[in-house]
Order: sequence, then structure tokens, then C-alpha cells
Amino acid sequence: MIIRFGYVAHALSLWEASPAKTLTYARWNKMNEENRRETLERVTRQNLEHTLRALHFNIAHQIPLYRFSSSIVPLATHPEATWDYISPFRDLYKSIGNLVTKHQLRTSFHPNQFTLFTSDKHHITKNSVKDMTYHYRLLEAMGLEKHSSINIHVGGAYGDKQSAIERFHSNVQELPSSVKRQMTLENDDKTYTASEALEICEKEDLPMMFDYHHYQANNNDDEALEKVLPKFFSTWKNQPFLPKVHVSSPKSEEVYRSHADYVDPNFILPFLRKLKELNQDVDVMVEAKMKDKAVLQLVEELARIRGVKRISGAAIEW
Repeated sequence: MIIRFGYVAHALSLWEASPAKTLTYARWNKMNEENRRETLERVTRQNLEHTLRALHFNIAHQIPLYRFSSSIVPLATHPEATWDYISPFRDLYKSIGNLVTKHQLRTSFHPNQFTLFTSDKHHITKNSVKDMTYHYRLLEAMGLEKHSSINIHVGGAYGDKQSAIERFHSNVQELPSSVKRQMTLENDDKTYTASEALEICEKEDLPMMFDYHHYQANNNDDEALEKVLPKFFSTWKNQPFLPKVHVSSPKSEEVYRSHADYVDPNFILPFLRKLKELNQDVDVMVEAKMKDKAVLQLVEELARIRGVKRISGAAIEW
């Protein structure tokens, strides 16, 4: 069994390299037209350059997974601040895509919790379609639109989970088919359990993103891993990628759902052992506050386990 690891957006080992610098609407609204355009372009260019720096860091440290920041483009979907965030940066988008392709990195996006398809308010669905399309347009500009995923949570239950699920199936049809093809769906830590997310994925023919921390925090169905995992793997059977999972560990028992700075190997070992029993290779996104540092520390710690061999900077064989 081979497991490859990655992290989210910001390589903390690099100096001043956040790919999510922002410009608030309030500040933008006080500017004249020329300053608005100049500031939006400057911040976006910086975010794209920082994304390139992170990718070079990954290549140097053999970290094969990377999640792009959803905040690369400030005000990209704000209704009052519509602007062309593709044309001025085609060189940078192309450089990012070429680097990812050349080094066979696996990339993704994860829009925020407000991008969902369970609401009974049409403007929320409309905004969610707009946000998903924004992410897809970035992937298109990079030439990665068929090779990256856009992962979201199911959404809220609004006091009636079954009705919300029915709305999801209806509302998600508003997505352009090209965007939906790159979509994955994740179980969450409060509302939709792994088995509930699986049912939705199976009906919509979507790959599921299995989050182990969320599974531990929200397993109302009391469904065992050995039952959940084969179903989860099956959602990836027609995909060109390995099944992908998220791991993190609780910050504390008191704030169990919050992510710790690093991943406690003891917390995820039951999950990894179950994967080993099933002999299933997976890709793992580490959702820890210390990002790249947490990935490299976790791999180092796992490699000390008898029978586990580190085969690259951020991959193990067990």
C-alpha cells in the first residue's frame, strides 16, 4: 500500500508566501477606477506568484499533493466588482499548469462552506454555481480543468435533512456539466455523515472525499470503517485518480472538531491500518494548521513504524 500526502495552499516554510492576500470590498469601494484595477491585478499577481513558489517547494521536497487557495483572486465573484481575472495573468496560469503537469502533482480546490446546494433560497444556489464556475475557470486557465477536483460539503440540513438532500439533487443540476464532472463531495463534522454523503455521491455519480476526522466527530449511523471504505473506494472506480482522503486530528477533547497544528499519528493509525487491510493506495490531504511542516513531520513519524518505508519526501509504503 502506498500513501502520498499533501497540504493546503500556504507553504509555511517559505518567507512571506501566502497565496491568499486579499482586498476587501469596503476598501475597493473607496478607490477610483484606476486604483481598483491596479490593486486587484497586483494582489492577484502576487497570489499567483506565491502559488508558483509553493509548487516549487513541493517539487523540491517531493510533496505530490497541493490544494490551491480559493482566495487567489480577490472579489472574483462579488456582484459589484466584476473584472477580468484571467487575461492579465495568462502567463502565470500557464506556468502553474505546466509545472503541475510536468511533475505530475495532484491539485484541487476547496470552496468555502457557503458554496452549497441544499438551500431553499435560489440566490444561494446561484452564488454557489458562480463560485464553482470561478474555480473551474482558474483550472481552465491553468490547463488543469480535467485533472483537478473542486471539493465541497453537502451543506446545511435546515431542520429537515431529507428535504435538504432532495434540494441538493435538484439544485446541483444548475451546475454546468463540465464543472460538475470535476466536483467531489465530502462528509462533514456536524451534519452529513459519511454514509449520507456516500448515498448522495452514488446517486449523482460523484467521487466522495472521505474525511476521517469528520467521520470520527460525526458518525451517527455508527457505521464501521470496514463498511464505509469499500463504498467510498467504489465512488472513484471510473476516475483517473486514486481515492483521496482528508486527515487531521482534534485540537483537544474540548474542541474536538477543530484542527490541531500537527497530525497525531495515533489518531489516524486505526484508519491507516484499515486501509492496509484493504490493500488500497490513497492520496491524503493533511488539513493541519502547520500545513507543509505538518505533512513532513507526519511522514517522518509514520516511517518509524515497523513495516512502513518512506519512499519519497511525502509518501510511504506499508
